Amino acid sequence: MTAAGADPEAGPAREFVVEADGGSRGNPGPAGYGAVVLDAATGETLAEAAEYLGVVTNNVAEYRGLVAGLRAARELDPDATVRVRMDSKLVVEQMSGRWKIKHPDMKPLAAEAARVFPPGRVTYEWIPRAENKHADRLANEAMDAGARGERWSPSTSTADLDTGRSAGGRAATGGGARAGTGTGAETGAASAARTGAPGAARPPAEPTVPAEPKVPAEPTVPAEPTAPGATGSAADPTAAPGASASDSAGTRGAEADAGPPAARGDATGAPGPAGGRGAGAVEGPAAVGGARSASGGSAVRGGAGAAGPAGPEAGPRPDAASEAAAGSGAPGSVGSSTTSQAAASADVRAARTVASPGWGPPDMGAPATFVLLRHGETPLTPQKRFSGSGGSDPSLSAAGREQAEKVAASLARRGTVQAIVASPLARTRETAGIVAARLGLEVAVEDGLRETDFGAWEGLTFGEVRERYPDDLNAWLSSPDAEPTGGGESFAATGARVAATRDRLVAAYAGRTVLLVSHVTPIKTFVRLALGAPPESLFRMELSAASLSAVAYYADGGASVRLFNDTSHLR
Repeated sequence: MTAAGADPEAGPAREFVVEADGGSRGNPGPAGYGAVVLDAATGETLAEAAEYLGVVTNNVAEYRGLVAGLRAARELDPDATVRVRMDSKLVVEQMSGRWKIKHPDMKPLAAEAARVFPPGRVTYEWIPRAENKHADRLANEAMDAGARGERWSPSTSTADLDTGRSAGGRAATGGGARAGTGTGAETGAASAARTGAPGAARPPAEPTVPAEPKVPAEPTVPAEPTAPGATGSAADPTAAPGASASDSAGTRGAEADAGPPAARGDATGAPGPAGGRGAGAVEGPAAVGGARSASGGSAVRGGAGAAGPAGPEAGPRPDAASEAAAGSGAPGSVGSSTTSQAAASADVRAARTVASPGWGPPDMGAPATFVLLRHGETPLTPQKRFSGSGGSDPSLSAAGREQAEKVAASLARRGTVQAIVASPLARTRETAGIVAARLGLEVAVEDGLRETDFGAWEGLTFGEVRERYPDDLNAWLSSPDAEPTGGGESFAATGARVAATRDRLVAAYAGRTVLLVSHVTPIKTFVRLALGAPPESLFRMELSAASLSAVAYYADGGASVRLFNDTSHLR
């Protein structure tokens, strides 16, 4: 009997071994996966896959590696049978049907993996990490490439050589043996035994090459809490939980492209209404410093608790607590080495450390992280004119395009943005396009990110509005429900629109890091809503052109402001 769809003249279906791995330098943190497809009979490397994923958890990266490996095997032969070998007990046990899949981030990935081949054509086997070096090296290569702002390329990969699976290594063994894979050279007989009945003995790990540890031997307790709403020192907007909001010199909210000067007093900083200093973003000395820490220092990447890319030897990190706690007693663990037991113990310690703050469940999964980018300058910005969604829709000026190039270079170095969504207005789409070209991403347009409509005030300075419409302006400054003259949009209406947009994007980009290119009022509203601050807080925030802010949204509905008005990339 042949497999469904197989040609009866083509002989028996091929058998592949897929080895896959994934890791996160921070959990969640900068992550990547690696997968390799091997010929089950010869051990020959047939295909490799690796990708940098941005900021996700270890388990998401492992599942993504599984999916990539299965897809690569299907491309080679859709009628093949596949034996998956992974050092993730969580993935192996869940895909084998022995453990339930409870986490919402895992369910769609597991379903995707199950759809690649028909049921019954894929089996799963747990192996110690020392036997999964090829996929591990590929995952690290992808993470290293992402840290450089590059994509992993198979032409530059050395994982096959490093693990002894090069063509030369196979030739030296006469073709039937699987040359040194970090687990000792297998003879053809040993390979056949390994592909036979479950429980066949595996050769021990090479005693002279210790496996790279998944986590530091003594994981440190994060200096800052990771719970939603935690604040502290300024950090990379896409860093792991523990990074937090910076404290910026603050004034107020409506986008007047650089802000109506009279509401904050004037350019000299005279006090404005409601205790603020203005009605918009000030392009003066107060704004040049960008984000500041609580102690007054400049914002820095990788502050306390922030997860920056580790060195090239930092391997894919600990599985989630549920997987690590399973230890060597889980199915498939027979024959695991002392090294793998030590790694599992380190995994448990790391999981307990991550879970230690105690504000909520120990693992809520990777948050949806919105990196909020205000567009670059337009010709109206230095003139401090109202520029909303109902006006002339100006494009970027030469200075604005230069700002967009600088922020693009900064985001490329961080390597964490996975998708880009922009307001439909010209200045945001142009800014997003410049960044997207640098990152190799597409731009999606979201109408909910557009700026407030300022009605008859569009194109006017704050002083001109006060002179022509004093009563309407006073009402607007006093109540979030007041509309600009001529039927513009109130701050309350903008807030409701932004909240609905937030909910839609959080659901669409769960667990991912997304760049949202927008305007002053929507960005301040994202921050205000995350902090649970009243509408008048819009008057106490400063937001410069081409500045970066960031908010993370967790599965329990909580949010954490991680960065605000960072302009360090423009210096």
